[in-house]
Amino acid sequence: MNVRVEHRGRLDEREVAAVLAVVEAATETDGVRPLNEHVMLHLRYGGDDRAGAVLLYVGDDLAGYAHVDPTDPVEGPSGELVVHPAFRGQGHGRHLLRAVLDRTEGRLRLWAHGGHPGAEALARSAGFTKIRSLWQMRRSLFAAIPAFELPEGVRLRSFVPGSSDEEAWVALNAKAFAHHPEQGGWTVDDLKRREREPWFDPAGFFLAERPGESDASGESGTARGGRLVGFHWTKVHGDDGHGHEPIGEVYVVGVDPAEQGGGLGRSLTLAGLSHLRARGLAQVMLYVDESNPAAIHLYEKLGFTRWDVDVMYRR
Repeated sequence: MNVRVEHRGRLDEREVAAVLAVVEAATETDGVRPLNEHVMLHLRYGGDDRAGAVLLYVGDDLAGYAHVDPTDPVEGPSGELVVHPAFRGQGHGRHLLRAVLDRTEGRLRLWAHGGHPGAEALARSAGFTKIRSLWQMRRSLFAAIPAFELPEGVRLRSFVPGSSDEEAWVALNAKAFAHHPEQGGWTVDDLKRREREPWFDPAGFFLAERPGESDASGESGTARGGRLVGFHWTKVHGDDGHGHEPIGEVYVVGVDPAEQGGGLGRSLTLAGLSHLRARGLAQVMLYVDESNPAAIHLYEKLGFTRWDVDVMYRR
């Protein structure tokens, strides 16, 4: 049967629908979504015009998809790929990966979600080595959640969409994650795409601010006339049709570097956990880099344990 590879920039609606069908089939089989949130948002709304897609067809059927993202000028392009379960075991994964490597001139960082053994075998056969592990940790929300106190002069409130909170949050996110370009490089457009998602709930997006203070520009930084010093953005994953019950997520926690060491991060985390439990959820999850032992230690003290792992490979 005829096998062909097509390279794309922006996909049309028909191609996006075909890719999403492949993603759903793989999720149903593997129990984990093969593409991360960034790629899914790119599929639905568009994103960086430099990003590209590689489509692998067997006859008229879309058998595989790869996303290529030039996110880091130093580390090089990153990619994610998925092969429809009906077309696995036939060499199509290797074919798709070779096409991606040709596109990136052999330089690539490759994510594999859920530690899938097939993904590891494919990566190693192509000369990739593991360079990063991202832990998924979970805890029960039926277990006790410790009380907390905010640092003196700090108040907690919810995010206000469509206000100056957006610019203030993006600025603080860049400061808090200056060492982490995937997170710290978010723009207001990245934020607004997530505001359009069905899971977005400003009531679960907590901002810590110092009222009446100004930001570095001398202007009020937030919608309530304060300086933003930290945040905890929570998320709720609904019933996804794959037998998974709704679960909360510690989506992003960030603290101004000038405020670190005062317990604000811990307090923000606990505030979010209390909110998720009040919504009637039984469990909460989060992602943390294996190379961040301080964060892992904090989360373990709060009752989280390792559940799964995403792995990045590099050639």
